[in-house]
Amino acid sequence: MEIITQYFAEFNNIQQQQFEALKDLYTDWNSKINVISRKDMDHFYEHHVLHSLAIATRFEFTQGMEVMDLGCGGGFPGIPLAIFFPDTQFHLVDSINKKLKVVSEIASAIGLKNITTQHTRAEEIRDRKFDAVVSRAVAPLQDLWRWSKPLIRKNKSLNPEQSLPNGLICLKGGDLAKEISESGCKPMVWEIDKIFDDPFFTEKYLLYVPLK
Repeated sequence: MEIITQYFAEFNNIQQQQFEALKDLYTDWNSKINVISRKDMDHFYEHHVLHSLAIATRFEFTQGMEVMDLGCGGGFPGIPLAIFFPDTQFHLVDSINKKLKVVSEIASAIGLKNITTQHTRAEEIRDRKFDAVVSRAVAPLQDLWRWSKPLIRKNKSLNPEQSLPNGLICLKGGDLAKEISESGCKPMVWEIDKIFDDPFFTEKYLLYVPLK
């Protein structure tokens, strides 16, 4: 938990308690339904929570916004972001229902009221719009954008100071040159090891594709 407070120091008591509770809850649920690599549990806050919160260093989700976590798996980046932005509604979507059970149980255990879940594929959602879609290591950028674009509302801003339009925000790793080229997108890219001074984040990136 200390690695989180090293970079984020303004949590209220409820947020602090929610973040602190995550490790034990995920350890327990992971023994029943494997949603996190066993070896990763030793670095839970660094590899999962802090990684997810990289999004919060560049984007501001405000009261009344709706954000979809596409392919949320065990709840990343959705659950850490929902704790960080308690006035924003997060809709976590995955095609594997047992992972959503973990998400729902953990959200309930820590008292998160701003999370909903849906057992479906993003491309099958037709009746909802969101201010942003977030995702972590789910699919190639080309697919993420194809699935996300129809679901994103126009004419909103994700960071008033920088006038960033609504869009897709995703966490990815490795050499992305070919993937970005094939996507036809022109994302903004931030190197996460420049945000968090930690070797784990070498060659890990935060990508943003605005809806134009």
